[in-house]
Amino acid sequence: MVAIQKEVNPHFDDFLFDWEQKFQFLVGGYGSSKSYHVALKVILKLIEEKRTALVIREVYDTHRDSTFSLLSEIVEDLGLSDRIRCITSPMQIRFPNGSKIIFKGMDKPEKLKSINNVSLIWLEECSEIKYAGFKELLVRLRHPTLDLHMILSTNPVGEDNWTYLHFFQDKMNDRYVLNDEELYQKRTVIVGDTYYHHSTADDNLFLPDSYIEQLEEMEEYDPDLHRITRKGRFGVNGKRVLPQFKVEEHQAVMEAISAIKRPLIRAGMDFGFTDSYNAVIRMAVDTERKYLYIYWEYYKNDMTDDVTVEELSEFIESGERIIADSAEPKTIKYFRKQGFDMTGAKKGGNSRLQSTKKVKRFKKIICS
Repeated sequence: MVAIQKEVNPHFDDFLFDWEQKFQFLVGGYGSSKSYHVALKVILKLIEEKRTALVIREVYDTHRDSTFSLLSEIVEDLGLSDRIRCITSPMQIRFPNGSKIIFKGMDKPEKLKSINNVSLIWLEECSEIKYAGFKELLVRLRHPTLDLHMILSTNPVGEDNWTYLHFFQDKMNDRYVLNDEELYQKRTVIVGDTYYHHSTADDNLFLPDSYIEQLEEMEEYDPDLHRITRKGRFGVNGKRVLPQFKVEEHQAVMEAISAIKRPLIRAGMDFGFTDSYNAVIRMAVDTERKYLYIYWEYYKNDMTDDVTVEELSEFIESGERIIADSAEPKTIKYFRKQGFDMTGAKKGGNSRLQSTKKVKRFKKIICS
């Protein structure tokens, strides 16, 4: 291999070449470049030594636009795409010395059983992986001669998440490893066989100031999300999932919507019957201010589809599109036959968590 030159963020200099500990736990805010430097570290290690590395996310399909895309981009950026092959199906990265990177998801645990001689595992967004999955991966980390390493990277979540309980402290069970406040102050800490690394957007010298300003604004409308995204710190989650949600008079909501220059108008539906409800809402988004308005709602249960069709007939007349729960293709097909413009929502893996994160980015959610 030719000599490699690459400019990196100074806060990650030591991390890139430190392989003394078995575990390396990286936690930080959005845009801190922790995932980028983990990916670069893995590539440099596999160039140097013949290894099989396993990259894990909770849902396999999320690799394509995240870890696989990032690793492929770095290979190209280093000028090594003629030597290192990034194979898309199945996703795999192969090195000329026999090293390889394979990608798996914890949503398909049976696929892990066939993996052998894995000496390096990277758990991206490890807080989304279940604790049982983490322990299962420890069993898969084995090699007859090479040192074993596991890298875990994540944005911080609540102190009830297993990553905090395992790597920091579990007060209910009197288990103490490290006070996270010490990590925030020192930035890197070594405890036993674990290397801890903390980072924020300030550590990424390649990040535009506008991005940091956007993170700072969150303090006004969602302090809990600001703690995670800007400060990169664990904490006790707030009682409200959406603290920016508030209710206003219908006329005030409609006047605010009419003042939006180019509103994004949407209608969504979730299906239910006995315990859950048929729920339909009309929404408008002010994309410039990042405000979400909810101005109309239908919410009933114990309703057969034919009755619901009749009660929602105004959607047929208006021709509005309804984005509906894709888990009910038979019901969607029935509504379409009745004249509705209805389509299933595109859902990724772990869609509830990802959708919640997306909604939390609205500065205000205003409901009539």
